[in-house]
Amino acid sequence: MRRYFDWEGWSFTAVFALLSLITILVLIGPTIVIMMLSFTGEETLHFPPTHYSLRWYRALLDANELQDAFIISIKVAAITVVASVVLGVSAAMTIARSKSPWMRGLETLFMSPLILPALAFGFAALMMFSLLGFRPSTFTLSIGHIVVCVPFVLRTTLASLAQLDPALLDCSVSLGASDLYTFRRITLPLIGRGVASGGFIAFMSSFDNVPVSLFLQDARTQVLPIYLWDIIQNQLDSRAASACGVIIIATIVLMVLMERFAGFSRFMK
Repeated sequence: MRRYFDWEGWSFTAVFALLSLITILVLIGPTIVIMMLSFTGEETLHFPPTHYSLRWYRALLDANELQDAFIISIKVAAITVVASVVLGVSAAMTIARSKSPWMRGLETLFMSPLILPALAFGFAALMMFSLLGFRPSTFTLSIGHIVVCVPFVLRTTLASLAQLDPALLDCSVSLGASDLYTFRRITLPLIGRGVASGGFIAFMSSFDNVPVSLFLQDARTQVLPIYLWDIIQNQLDSRAASACGVIIIATIVLMVLMERFAGFSRFMK
């Protein structure tokens, strides 16, 4: 029999491979560029650097304002993670246990911050806090971040609860265990990886948040992303590249650790 070349299958594979390559370049290319720029030995940022040095990484040790912005970002992110985990797990447990159709609407309500444009929410939150008499502060900034980060914990916790065998909980109750004891000794250990994954996503989302922080911060609570934007826009400071390099390296390390101990990728599908 005469065999024909499968042009249709080959063309589909070639187009799909080309699009995948373009996607990878778009995603990884900027990261490679900023990592190279972070090691520049020059006073200004231009690519490619003519020579490389660690001078701007050492300069971070003397950048007091940048360190203050970093500490504020870590503080707000930590508060956001704790509150998001408590609220997200509580909501997920309530939604998973209830058979009421109204719970689907409650889930949609909790997930709505992911749909609402962040700039619109940030402006609306600023107006609401102003009407209530609150000035921009760490408190208002944390509240704004919590609202947009709870959905991440809720989603990963619901995914974990969907894989939980209800018979285990029924056995615990039938043996006389209280709801709190069952949650602490059975439910939480089994859904712990999902909760940890949601907490990690919430931490990174809070730490890297710009739209909400832009409206809810003041001069005393300037977070790191906004500070980096300011020095890039006004000074084109090379320390911004080295700070981004530290963030990228730390993020990769944290992602590897989360994948190793919590199976992070399972909850991102």
